Amino acid sequence: MLNTPPYRVVQWTTGNVGKSSVQAIAASPVLELVGCYAWSPEKVGRDVGELCGIAPLGIAATDDVDALLALEPDCVVYNPMWLDTGELVRILSAGVNVVATAAFITGHNLGAGRDRIVEACRSGGSTMFGSGISPGFAELLAIVSATVCDRVDKVTINEAADSTFYDSPATERPVGFGQPIDHPDLPAMTAEGTAVFGEAVRLVADALGVEVDDVRCEAEYAQTTADLDLGSWTIPAGCVAGVAASWKGLVGDRVVVQLNVRWRKGQTLEPDWKIDQDGWVIQIDGRPTVTATVGFLPPPDFEAETIADFMVLGHIMTAMPPINAIPAVVAAAPGIATYNDLPLVLPRGTVPPG
Repeated sequence: MLNTPPYRVVQWTTGNVGKSSVQAIAASPVLELVGCYAWSPEKVGRDVGELCGIAPLGIAATDDVDALLALEPDCVVYNPMWLDTGELVRILSAGVNVVATAAFITGHNLGAGRDRIVEACRSGGSTMFGSGISPGFAELLAIVSATVCDRVDKVTINEAADSTFYDSPATERPVGFGQPIDHPDLPAMTAEGTAVFGEAVRLVADALGVEVDDVRCEAEYAQTTADLDLGSWTIPAGCVAGVAASWKGLVGDRVVVQLNVRWRKGQTLEPDWKIDQDGWVIQIDGRPTVTATVGFLPPPDFEAETIADFMVLGHIMTAMPPINAIPAVVAAAPGIATYNDLPLVLPRGTVPPG
């Protein structure tokens, strides 16, 4: 039984993940949607429910940040494609907590921007939290898996996905997709484009109580041998259609945390990396050694006529870890919080009535 008033929430953007966030917030007895920020001018003034494919909610999207902050929400659900430090500082300084999916776990990759966020949290008495499915939830599962061990030698998370139908060049080009296979800047691009996984390495290391001496990225690539039509863009033959990145956290010369991602596109890959199943394999080397495999399937009532419809499952899995953390984040001390700082995040309000 839920006896507390719902948490008042402002949604920030209504892209793919944002739509899933709005749908979840609207359906939850724990949360109340009180406002929505629209980045696109054509969305301003439109009903948020209609923007997100559900019944009208009686709330118009706006680009008036001051008006949204004047609502004094408990939390902003922050789902833009790219993180804007100035935007976050403005929200946090106003005393509003933030849960985000925009490539944020610890904030270490932001450099001086992280200090600005910490100061905004201090001045506003607010908390900043970032998660998602991976990184985020996958690391939480690894941390939980390690709690049955009396010795942990290494934590490894392997992510594999055939992303052929994930049509998002704005997020895929920065990690190296579509670049000539011999482009000299590929390793640097991949390290920068997947840098949030470096933050996730720090999250797991912190959970283990160790301080890493170095966090580094190693990458390898596969090319398409024929032009690859991906819908909104094409990867030419001889260009990158497979990216593998391995983020390692070292204590001395020993790898203690390793997060591996392997993403491929199309059926003309060379070398032809095999991916048996999209998902994650977690291994805790220690006493005992623990393995866990995580996959996902649609429920029996799920209706999908196109690949884009099926991709909604990924958007839901990205949106829900931060949303479920809202009660814990609102109660947390001011500052940047990770899963290591919060109590167990619970899926309250997700069981349908009746």
